[in-house]
Amino acid sequence: MREILAVVCAALIFFGCEEKVKPSVLTGVSSSQLPSQESWNSTITFSDSGIVKAVVRAKHIYTFDNSRVTYLENNIVVDFFDENGKHSSLLTSDKAQVDEATNNLEATSNVVVQSDSGTVVRTEKMFWNNARQLIHSPEFVRITSPKENLQGTGFESDHNLRNYKIFKVTGTAESK
Repeated sequence: MREILAVVCAALIFFGCEEKVKPSVLTGVSSSQLPSQESWNSTITFSDSGIVKAVVRAKHIYTFDNSRVTYLENNIVVDFFDENGKHSSLLTSDKAQVDEATNNLEATSNVVVQSDSGTVVRTEKMFWNNARQLIHSPEFVRITSPKENLQGTGFESDHNLRNYKIFKVTGTAESK
């Protein structure tokens, strides 16, 4: 009886390990063209000394082994926080990438930055310099606020949009 039970158990183990689903094979695609890591509906938090500086959310995030860049796609949302950890502004875009060595971010396509005080900046490309805590763009920008309607080429600001510069500016502003 023990021998029969041992044979049945061995047969179950042997046949239970049979490959039921065969993975699909991609033809014509090298492994270097495929991401080494991917995630969906993910969040990345940037902090310094326990204080949250920025929170990045994206529908699709991926990286490659041969690159020190993290790519983000589909509904990028970045919440920025001030030096006290209080929410200060929101950046949205279609795409972005983060340099893993510097934590600098490049947002592209339909970029909108909106401060909690009501200032809105629209452009096609915006950069976040993590070391300097500045956002900047070499592109055409439109800025609207309760007192201004400006546009120009080239832009630099703190991420709170309190102190900004527009290079090659055109537009109107209300005098104080």
